[in-house]
Amino acid sequence: MANETLPPLKFTLSEFAGSLGDFGTIIPLILAVALVSDVNPRYILLFFGIWFILTGLYYRLPIPLEPMKAIAVIVISGSIGSGEIAAAGIILGILFLILGYGRFFAIIAKYVPESVVRGIQLGLALLLFKASADFVIKDSFFFILGLVIILAFLIIVHYRHVPDLSSICVIAVGVVGGIILHGIPPTSLIPPPQLVIPLTSDFPSALSTLVLPQVVLTIANAILATSLLTQDLFRQDVPPKRLSTTIGLMNITSVPFGGFPMCHGAGGLAGQYRYGARTGGASIIAGVIFIVLALFFTSPQVLSIVAVGVLGALLVFVGIEMGRHSLKTDSFVITGIIGLLALFFSMTVAFIAGMVLVYVFGKFRPKAAHDGPAS
Repeated sequence: MANETLPPLKFTLSEFAGSLGDFGTIIPLILAVALVSDVNPRYILLFFGIWFILTGLYYRLPIPLEPMKAIAVIVISGSIGSGEIAAAGIILGILFLILGYGRFFAIIAKYVPESVVRGIQLGLALLLFKASADFVIKDSFFFILGLVIILAFLIIVHYRHVPDLSSICVIAVGVVGGIILHGIPPTSLIPPPQLVIPLTSDFPSALSTLVLPQVVLTIANAILATSLLTQDLFRQDVPPKRLSTTIGLMNITSVPFGGFPMCHGAGGLAGQYRYGARTGGASIIAGVIFIVLALFFTSPQVLSIVAVGVLGALLVFVGIEMGRHSLKTDSFVITGIIGLLALFFSMTVAFIAGMVLVYVFGKFRPKAAHDGPAS
């Protein structure tokens, strides 16, 4: 991927709108993790901000960052401490650095069919719809208001050819609603990050509880599906090994200092693109927003400044964008089965079942060795 072929950085209103496109995924996960564990959300936000800026400068495309979802869900549902989280981040950082610098992804991409990757995309779309349904229950008024704003912009953009600023308006309405409901969160300067040193006993526990469930999801969605969607949206080849390398770097440098395990994500890419992001400028804008929140606002209260209903409205249209691209499959049956298994069981189960279906019942022939999945 030669730098001269990439678009220049832009900082337009459309890029600003696109920078908010994945907040509906990021903010609820960070808030939930912060409320049930001993991690400090300000450091999570700080490192998200730093790495959003770095990835924007490096890729010059709106390659997103998200909390590692399997780890986040396990932390939210169980009593996982900062030591185990740090151990998981170190293990994953080393693992994806190794995968990124070797020929591993050329082999993985050769033997993973496109229908399986598209199935992961479909599963993610269905999970986004499911998550949006939860927001309807929690905050139906702002959910419906957010939908109305987005639909209104769809009509205006179609007939007037103006930038789609729906995400800016939706987030603005959500902030006003959050302040009305919860008040303005307190402010204070953030103290310097402190090194979190895992105990020896944290590593085997983190490996079995956090790392193994996350690895398959990261390879399938954060790397293979993101690489494929980048080709769909931008006609740019971002090889899986490159995405693996940045995932490795940001985890090994951030999680030991209080960050949370991070990865890229096809859903985040679809969300940012849907709301206007076309260059790395959107990532840089998102990074600045997260750093400001980290530096000046205290406790998880800052994340409640946005009414959760509007985040659910954003997720609906991100799910539509992701689902649309999942239909570019070479096997609707395989892709559909994987999507449903991801919805009702897990991404890991869906991925493994899809591979079994393809190789046992299908006639899949491995692709020629290549650093990225076929477009």
